[in-house]
Amino acid sequence: MTGSCRLGWGLAILFLIATLTLSYTFLIQGKTGPSSDGRTAIILTPGERDLVLTEMRAFLTAVQAIIDKANQKDAPGIVKAARAVGMQTAGAVPVSLMGKLPLAFKELGMGTHHRFDQLALDAEQMEDTQQVLMDLSVLLNNCIACHAAYRIEAEQPCTP
Repeated sequence: MTGSCRLGWGLAILFLIATLTLSYTFLIQGKTGPSSDGRTAIILTPGERDLVLTEMRAFLTAVQAIIDKANQKDAPGIVKAARAVGMQTAGAVPVSLMGKLPLAFKELGMGTHHRFDQLALDAEQMEDTQQVLMDLSVLLNNCIACHAAYRIEAEQPCTP
């Protein structure tokens, strides 16, 4: 093997290692650290933290509306509330923020959006509010799992 060939292979391997490391960091691990309560802290800028918490409050608002509409036997109202937080809203998250979120958190979040869409579809097709409440019970397991595992923390500004 000539020197230039070895250099080429060495650079290719170095590039592969760097790519795998960055992929692991941005796609799987995210920007995380330990928290004081044993959960994984996801470290975000204050604006990113606000965005994630706003989305969680939207989930909670939808849950309340779905329960209210189920008690009223109002399937169209259930559909409207569930679709408001379905997959159509998942695309509003900036790529820079997605890179900071660990893979398991992203899977729970996307799964929750998807379950809201499925709940809306079930309500639309079956108009069975009891089934909707059972779907909602399963969906809430995502919320419980997420809140048990993660804590959203704001980055601390650098001090001179």
